[in-house]
Amino acid sequence: MINGGRTVKKGKGLIIIAAVVAVIVLFVVVKNLTAEKNYSKKYAGYDLTADVEGLGRDDSYVKYLEKYEGVAPAQTAFTVNAADYAEAADAYVMDECGGVKNVLYTGDASEVSWKINVPETGMYNILVKYYTVASRGVEVERAVYINGEIPFHGADDLSFSRIWTNSGAVRTDNRGNQIRPSQKEKFEWQTQYLKDYMGYIAQPYKFYLEAGENTFTIKAVNEPVIISTIDFSVITEGTTYEQYVAGHASDNVSAASSNEIIKINGEDAAARSDASLYAKYDKAAANTDPYSITTTILNYIGGDPWKVPGQWVEWDFTAPADGWYNITIKGRQNYERGAVSGRSLYIDGEIPFNEVETVEFAYSNEWEMLTLADENGTPYKFYLTAGDHKIRLEANLGELGDILNTLSDNVYRLNQMYRKILVLTGANPDKYRDYNLDDVYPEVIEAMALESKRLYKVIDDCVAITGQKSDKIATALTLAIQLDRYVDDPDEIPKTLASFKENIAGLGTSILSMSEIKLDVDYILVQGVDSEKVKDSVGFFKKAWHRVSSFFATFFVDYNAIGDVYDEDDEEVIEVWLLSGRDQNEVMKMMVDDTFTPNSKIKVNVQLIDAGALLSAVMAGNGPDVVLTVDAQQPVNYALRHAVEDLTQFPDFYDVVADYPESSYTSYKFEGGVYALPETQNYNVLFYRIDIMEELGLEIPQTWDDLVNMLATIQGANMSVALPTVERRIGNVQNPDLSLYFTLVQQMGGTFYDEPGERIIIDSEAGVKAFELYTSMFNDYGLPRDYDFVSRFRSGEMPMGITDYNTYNTLVVSAPEIRGLWDFTLIPGTERTDENGETYIDRSVHCWGTCSMMLACDDEARKQKSWEFMKWWASADTQVRFGRELESVMGSAARYATANLEAFKQLSWSAEQVKVLDEQRSFTKGFREVAGGYYTSRHLTNACRKVMNNKEDPREVLLDYVRTINEEITKKRKEYGLSVRE
Repeated sequence: MINGGRTVKKGKGLIIIAAVVAVIVLFVVVKNLTAEKNYSKKYAGYDLTADVEGLGRDDSYVKYLEKYEGVAPAQTAFTVNAADYAEAADAYVMDECGGVKNVLYTGDASEVSWKINVPETGMYNILVKYYTVASRGVEVERAVYINGEIPFHGADDLSFSRIWTNSGAVRTDNRGNQIRPSQKEKFEWQTQYLKDYMGYIAQPYKFYLEAGENTFTIKAVNEPVIISTIDFSVITEGTTYEQYVAGHASDNVSAASSNEIIKINGEDAAARSDASLYAKYDKAAANTDPYSITTTILNYIGGDPWKVPGQWVEWDFTAPADGWYNITIKGRQNYERGAVSGRSLYIDGEIPFNEVETVEFAYSNEWEMLTLADENGTPYKFYLTAGDHKIRLEANLGELGDILNTLSDNVYRLNQMYRKILVLTGANPDKYRDYNLDDVYPEVIEAMALESKRLYKVIDDCVAITGQKSDKIATALTLAIQLDRYVDDPDEIPKTLASFKENIAGLGTSILSMSEIKLDVDYILVQGVDSEKVKDSVGFFKKAWHRVSSFFATFFVDYNAIGDVYDEDDEEVIEVWLLSGRDQNEVMKMMVDDTFTPNSKIKVNVQLIDAGALLSAVMAGNGPDVVLTVDAQQPVNYALRHAVEDLTQFPDFYDVVADYPESSYTSYKFEGGVYALPETQNYNVLFYRIDIMEELGLEIPQTWDDLVNMLATIQGANMSVALPTVERRIGNVQNPDLSLYFTLVQQMGGTFYDEPGERIIIDSEAGVKAFELYTSMFNDYGLPRDYDFVSRFRSGEMPMGITDYNTYNTLVVSAPEIRGLWDFTLIPGTERTDENGETYIDRSVHCWGTCSMMLACDDEARKQKSWEFMKWWASADTQVRFGRELESVMGSAARYATANLEAFKQLSWSAEQVKVLDEQRSFTKGFREVAGGYYTSRHLTNACRKVMNNKEDPREVLLDYVRTINEEITKKRKEYGLSVRE
């Protein structure tokens, strides 16, 4: 036994030694890879601009420039007056606008063409003079055609920014904290070159035009706009600093007075391109100016919202005298290690010279005093005349833009390769099967070899810019190595296909992260060239004092309180609780304090609480007067306990809900009353990949039969379709989604409960047929039950899927590489016959949402105050402003899904999107809540799983669970003294 024990120990020792050696070898390999100065040997001598046939994007801007590489820039500019159009739809000439005569109004469905006489063949920049129109407040978007064709990808997605400014002065609440003003649009004439909306290509687009007559067309994508002129301008290389200084040599100027220092506070910005770029407060740094620990003071601008290339902030200032000035920016980029944030400097609308086209801020935890200077540290001189001026900083990717543009093309091609492989192997290849990929798809192996070299080149270019191998580019290196391995051994591809897909998605995520160029600005100094330079550093003792003071302040200052706070015992104050998030809470309180309370004279405390704490607070008698963002299932639960008010008691109730579809408050009806007002409404639409549907030769399915019929083609290409499933996960938490089953029942003419709400009646023909169809989609047609739709839609693995329409916002933000290649439309319907024997498609769709409710109260005066608040909250104006403010704070991914019909049209959806969403909304069906109704979703989920997992008979399973659900409904109705069916 002793010898046997020694043998075991010896074996374990060998395993440990082998493992250590393996780790050391791996470490050495990785170290050598990362230590390698560059990868130029990997790609030297190869043509990286070539594409393998069938892979790549033929319509890219890079390909467009290659096509006209030998064409010189035109030397003669010309201008087209917008009013002199040849053809137009949804457009008309205006006599005057903003002081400019004879201009053209173009609506959000407009298409305008001009006949232009081009003086010479060449490349041109195009500059548009435009005036925004009060509308939904989002960027104006247009597509450009030359002689009937979009010249390249990107020309179909051109954006024009708006101008936003403070709607009023900074307000101070009753605790001494400053409250930022909301933003309003400022209308004035602007000029903008047609350029890349992503900001990857810093210079304006170059357009090829042949001499003679051409047709130039601008088609609306989103929002109306007024156009004055279109300039086809000469392409210039800009002005160097030497040329700039020499250009002022003849001026009789000297250095401005040495004691003149103009300080421009960041928070005092006069204008910005985005409503989200408002003043903020910082208490984390000891030298933010102005400074306070105990109160909230607006003291900088920027942060997370100022991350998109092209966003700008502008300040006004006055130069005291003609002369030369230096410019210093107190900025902070503490968001991304190993990255720089670039800003273009404009003075009075122009970049003075090329050297300040990209001013870079490197990563630092501290504020940085960056004096604009050359590579030797010699400050640049800026000539200013006495009087008023404007200084603007515009987010700019600089050289990194070329890197990101290349990476975006890499991801596009890699996804094409993945989809080709997918057709042969499927998403889960057999690791033991020989797919002979190099024989079936030799072009893919060739493309992989080329793509790896491109990735190595991108890595070197990125390191040359940032000075180090950032973790953001690590995925590119992983993919390059993986592609090399695939080229050497194609049989490796099926074994690690899942890893390949994840790495492609990871590279796409890295692109997004690298394109975010956040920056804070505390203040800007414009000072005479001979003035004493300002230092704004913070020493050890000041930092220590700041930390100690901040710590003790937490014992005396309520940092969770927002806005005006009133005594809870004041009978004139109503308490409003919010169940969503802090950003929503801040926006809500700001709106209450600057609009509702001043107009109604009703004081309101707004408090953010956890949804789980509401019921216990109500049962303890410590609940609020009004609760917002309540889940749709809750009002009836509270109504059963007489804990919430029936809102139909107020005479103007139906006037208030007239702005809402009835489906949005169906869930809040109970026993003849309505116990909540709708806030949001969500429903499903059909998302589809335009490019892949065209590749497969498929049309958009109109009915479920259409969808079933095209599954053979989609699945034949080893792709799939996403349907709502009971195995849905949000994060890592199971969150069953029964919306499709609910939809099918309603499309087939069924309903869930009888009129009194005494029984569930999905054992009807419609209920059973819907259940059979729903489960057969997963059992018979093999559709996936557990998936990440956004990821698979992005890769093309799922070219079609039914999901909540708000997924649109997630896709726009997370998948820029497929922008323009996808859309959404109505969900498939069920063909039915009306009373006249005519067939039609029933597109009924299940909807859900959140609501506001008033807790039970015996004080009539207090109830009336609460009702006034709820009416204000439900009004179109309030819903529009809340949606816009929220999107400005949290970005487009947080677009508010208001149920208010008028407000919805004024949010950031395009006219075409509103049309689709309004049409689908017209088919929405709300879901009634009944006593014991919580058993419905629970046991329908169980029924689905039993059929899908155990392959049991759908009809029998459903009928069994209907009996179980009805027993619970009867039990609960008896418990609450309601009628029951015996």
